Amino acid sequence: MPLRDSIRSAIAPAYIRGRLLQERLEAGVSWYPLDPAFIANPYPKYRRLRERDPYHRSRLTGMLVVSRYEDVDAILRDHRQFLNGERDWNSENLVNSSIRRELTPSILSLDPPDHTRLRGLVNRAFTPREMAKMEDQVRETAHALLDEVGDDNEFDLMSNLATLLPMVVIAEMIGVPTDDRERFKTWSDRFARVLEPNLTDEEGRLVLETADEFERYFAPIIEERRREPTEDLVSRLALAEEEGQKLTTEETQVTLRLLLVAGNETTTNLIGNGLRALLQHPEQLQLLREQPELIPTAIEELLRYDPPVQLDGRYVAEDVEIGGKAVERGSRLALLIGGANRDPDQFSDPETLDVTRDEGVNISFGRGIHHCLGAPLARLEGRIAFEVLLERFDDIRFGAREPVYKPNIVLRGLREFDIRVRHRAGRSFAGAEADPTAAAG
Repeated sequence: MPLRDSIRSAIAPAYIRGRLLQERLEAGVSWYPLDPAFIANPYPKYRRLRERDPYHRSRLTGMLVVSRYEDVDAILRDHRQFLNGERDWNSENLVNSSIRRELTPSILSLDPPDHTRLRGLVNRAFTPREMAKMEDQVRETAHALLDEVGDDNEFDLMSNLATLLPMVVIAEMIGVPTDDRERFKTWSDRFARVLEPNLTDEEGRLVLETADEFERYFAPIIEERRREPTEDLVSRLALAEEEGQKLTTEETQVTLRLLLVAGNETTTNLIGNGLRALLQHPEQLQLLREQPELIPTAIEELLRYDPPVQLDGRYVAEDVEIGGKAVERGSRLALLIGGANRDPDQFSDPETLDVTRDEGVNISFGRGIHHCLGAPLARLEGRIAFEVLLERFDDIRFGAREPVYKPNIVLRGLREFDIRVRHRAGRSFAGAEADPTAAAG
């Protein structure tokens, strides 16, 4: 290790402690998103921030941390005053932000007019009508994946269903072989880490390598689809046109890269976080068994209770006042979606999981022009995943191993989550008849 890096490593802990002490003295609360305790369970910290300092100046990151629902909602909706492009965290303390600058920006990090043009073209591939067509395919995929579990009474939910279901579905949507799903999984995991403020130099190097590999893989596919289009997503993107404008090959590749991450991570985390929450509240899981018609409502509550995306960022276009605090042009904001979703001013008894909740609207998929493009698909896949789990298993409990979370701050989700199940005798589901001999036995 170079001497400079050794000195930095020795000084960093003292610097961090000093900044956090300064925050606590100023506001009665501090925010350190890299704290392992915070990553394991951020909700107690969110609550303290809302109660003590909902517009918290983070001396460590240089950001204004916003945690109230009303404020997060308003800022996400105002794309003129609060911009999304060219944002980063803290290049000195939290992230190798140069990696992000080397990647061609996607819709996620663009502002109008570029965002408006690209979003208008991409939206055509994600209409409610297109999503409705996928119901049977998603259900068959979920059953096929659980068929591979066989008669095992304990298995890892993440590697057997939560990760693979959106992976297979997005691969089929794009129109590439599902045999490449392991490659897709590697790409998705690496690209997803770009969103995290604790991205390491090694991860950044792998991201750039993956971006090159991704482009080499898809460039000939895009050109082929332009010549001979099919019904897949690549064809729809390659041929999408609005007022004479089309996506370039590079824009198509970047959009596919975004969809690979967004289409996988949100659904994976929804299924994993959601089932863990239900197992922690078994009376709510039992209610869904008794009233499966509540599952769509439950999906919204699970998204609120432990959202797949915990925070978003913006920077300020002009000097503004937020919560009585003057915020200068160019300041960076950390918008705590996970905190806003548990704001008692918006949701009654917000720390309680209630699958019958019909009040308020969660912010889990964002707001305004950057509302998650794949939200309808994530909701569809999440709903079907829980329907299939309840159809196939009479009983679901925690497995022997403790669930393990990824070391993420933005995309909160489990890496490993063992569950113990009791298979339902003579189960029936879409596309299959009950086995009378199994039922008799």
